[in-house]
Amino acid sequence: MSGTGLVDPHPAGGALRPGRRKQERRPRRATSLFAHGEPWIWLTGGSLALALSMILGLLALVLYHGLPSFWPQPVLELGTVDGRKLMGEVGASGGYRPDERAFEILPAELREAAGRQVAEQGGEARRRLLRTGNFDLTGTHFTWVSDFEVASERAPEWALVVERLTWGRFYGFPQAVRIDGVETRATPDEVWSLFERHHPAVRERWRERRELETVEIGRQNRLLERARLSLREVELASGRDSPRYAARQAELFELESQAQAEFERISAEIRALDEANADFELVLATADGQEQALEMADVVRAYAPNRLGWLERLGVYASRAREFVFDEPREANSEGGVFPAIFGTVAMTLIMSILVVPFGVLAALYLREYAKQGPLVSAVRIAVNNLAGVPSIVFGVFGLGFFCYIIGARIDQLLFAESLPNPTFGKGGLLWSALTLALLTLPVVIVPTEEALAAVPRSMREGSYACGATRWQTIRRIVLPRALPGIMTGMILAIARGAGEVAPLMLVGAAKLAPMLPIDATPPFVHPQRSFMHLGFHIYDLGFNSQNSEAAKPMVYTTTLLLIGIVVVLNLLAVWIRARLRRRFTQGA
Repeated sequence: MSGTGLVDPHPAGGALRPGRRKQERRPRRATSLFAHGEPWIWLTGGSLALALSMILGLLALVLYHGLPSFWPQPVLELGTVDGRKLMGEVGASGGYRPDERAFEILPAELREAAGRQVAEQGGEARRRLLRTGNFDLTGTHFTWVSDFEVASERAPEWALVVERLTWGRFYGFPQAVRIDGVETRATPDEVWSLFERHHPAVRERWRERRELETVEIGRQNRLLERARLSLREVELASGRDSPRYAARQAELFELESQAQAEFERISAEIRALDEANADFELVLATADGQEQALEMADVVRAYAPNRLGWLERLGVYASRAREFVFDEPREANSEGGVFPAIFGTVAMTLIMSILVVPFGVLAALYLREYAKQGPLVSAVRIAVNNLAGVPSIVFGVFGLGFFCYIIGARIDQLLFAESLPNPTFGKGGLLWSALTLALLTLPVVIVPTEEALAAVPRSMREGSYACGATRWQTIRRIVLPRALPGIMTGMILAIARGAGEVAPLMLVGAAKLAPMLPIDATPPFVHPQRSFMHLGFHIYDLGFNSQNSEAAKPMVYTTTLLLIGIVVVLNLLAVWIRARLRRRFTQGA
């Protein structure tokens, strides 16, 4: 074939086998990252990381400012260039830009040097906020001190921090102890030993006095008030001319005479305790040399922070923490404890949960299992979803108008007419606050409950019907048990929402100070009509209504941390119950 001049189309080694064709390689087209979903994965993961970082940052801020608030800080004594002596704990520090008037307190020979130093630092000066206390002498709790004002600085060994029932903290040096009118002046070590020897007994007498004043006198006052209300009830029912009224009035007179004798006995005991405690005083000298005598009964806690070791500081920290959790507030809520607020928050949240869960579950059951699906049911669902977006203060106004002024006023007219015009239920209280927040959190329970009911397989319902069960038997024995984890989810969300609400409570029950708990040992033991303290409202009051915002700032962070902890504990309890229910019915299935 080579002689013919034709070119062999299949050169040697390149022959194609029968049935096989040469395939041309096509260029591969790049696949978009959006087709694989990579950007969306990064976007969702980044959003989750951002949300977690924001939450953890907030918790870290609260922990950073809240946990150290009980730790005893060292006491500094500062001497200023204008001759002042200041002593206290450093509450904060930072830079600022001083104006020309800030240097007027300096002597003429120091102004130029201070101005030059500030200019070298970019026009900024450093200053410290010194908690000087001694409000009854100085009229201030805190003082800003710039570094260019400080002429001397030291940490005195015997600088005492005295926490008092009134007037806040006192900073001074121990000078003497007065016992039974005899003043003993000695070295600071000896004065401190005398104080530590007598102070526990003085505080024990103070606690006995407070027990008599609050419990014993309170019991007699309640008995008298109950008798007066009983007499008023007879007057409204039978009139003043009736024999019943005369008999009840005689009983009241006899009870008043007995109560008067009891008051005199209690008052005598209180006077004896006061006289015994009045003979014990601690004399302190301030940094500028003024002496002040403090009654030992008024001293809650005293310590010399510059002499304390690590374990002793830990003891002061534990003592302050115990006081914060178990005692009542003092000094306009800026010091002391928050036990009434803890009790009120937990009681209100539990009552709200008990009220909202049954109503929410029943509403969801009707919408999902009984109501005929149509425009009306759809409108109800839309209304429920929109209800979740209503501002909480609107619920507070509704609770005040409906529960307090309408329902509560009717209850007073029917059951407590003898107490009028003083309202019993016709004012803010624990019950109305719980009901108001139950309305607020009702959509939070309905929506998850509906979803949980819809998630129960239809085959289970049909199997129940095939065995002859009615609709209610199917719901009670098949649907509801398997929907309980979802119902508990709604309850968890309701607890988290309701425990932190403040705006409605300001109108329907929360109070700045309510030391009488809604539940106590006096009949009828539960008093849902009483006002109560709430941690959220306590935080608001400390932050915006405190007489000294700087003094209250540690309490704000610590109370915030406590509120977060209570909400977390309540949620963990509900999560634990939900997990047990889920495990039980999953194993059963």
